[in-house]
Amino acid sequence: MDKSGIVRILETTLDERMQHAKKAMDAAQQSANEQGKSSVGDKYETARSMGQLDRDMFARQYESARQERLILERINPQEVHKQVTLGSVVDTTAGWFFVAVSFGKLAYLQESVMVVSSLSPIGRALLGKSAGDSFDFMGKKQQINAVE
Repeated sequence: MDKSGIVRILETTLDERMQHAKKAMDAAQQSANEQGKSSVGDKYETARSMGQLDRDMFARQYESARQERLILERINPQEVHKQVTLGSVVDTTAGWFFVAVSFGKLAYLQESVMVVSSLSPIGRALLGKSAGDSFDFMGKKQQINAVE
């Protein structure tokens, strides 16, 4: 499995999420600022507060994507692992996993890869394991075929 290709897709997707969140954050802030120019009293305060809440929500989304992007930057796609750690691609009887960030299912080269955080339950179950080891996933015992 080509780790560098998976990392590139994840980086691009996270960059797009950051751009979208930044634009939405700026638009919400602008909307909140404009409410102060045209409204008076409680109506003004409510509209301004709603705009600020929207801005804060988009700021959290931006920061979350930025933190995940920083985690991806720590991964060396050329590095091959013997034990599962951050940046490992793991072939198991339950399918392919990439231990990186919480992303979910990713279609890559006609394969389905679950991109999981090392802090997720499945990530924690895989950490430190090697080819031939077993782990529990969704109540079933699974086997690790290979670690890359």
